[in-house]
This record gives sequence, C-alpha cells and structure tokens, in this order.
Amino acid sequence: MKTLTVLVLCALTAVCLSTGDSDVSVSAPDSHSTEEVFVKRDLASSFVKRLKRNIGAAGGAAGGAGGAGLSLQQLESLREVCEVNLACEHMAETAGIVAAYTQYYGPIPY
Repeated sequence: MKTLTVLVLCALTAVCLSTGDSDVSVSAPDSHSTEEVFVKRDLASSFVKRLKRNIGAAGGAAGGAGGAGLSLQQLESLREVCEVNLACEHMAETAGIVAAYTQYYGPIPY
C-alpha cells in the first residue's frame, strides 16, 4: 500500500514538473505580446481626439435636431434618463444623446 502511494506521488510530481516546463515556454511568447498592448502616441492621440469630437458631436447633433439651445444641465438630464435603457445608452454613445433620446423617448420636453 505504501509502495502504491509513493508511486502515485512520484507520478504526480513528474506530471507537475513536466507541465511546469511547458508553462515557461508558453509564457515566453506572452511576454512579447505585452509589447503589443502599448499604442503609439500619435495613434492614441487621434483616438482621444476622436472621442472628444464624438462627445462634442452630441451637442452639435443637438443643433441639427432642433435642440441648439440646450444647456449642459439639460443635456446631462437627457443622459440620466437615457442611461436607464441600455439600448438608448449605446445609441447615445454612437449617435449622440439628442438622437438617442428622441428615438426612444420622443421629442425633448424643453
């Protein structure tokens, strides 16, 4: 019985050690893939600028939708109403808050 236990422990140790070596060889390419996580500065800058333009486009879209006179507080209240509905929130991120609000809740009340 002791012999069987010792053999099982030896086999388990051999399996653990052999998989430990393969983890090292697999993790070596992963260390190179962390370099791909970083983005070049100009590409990141253009993405951030584009994101800011899209946020600004929500106010610009307000002008096209007849809501040119909306204040920041009014736009924020539209965002709060729209964030309850996930579909409306997604549309607000892509098409603008005024377009999303009018699509899901009708005309803007103010």
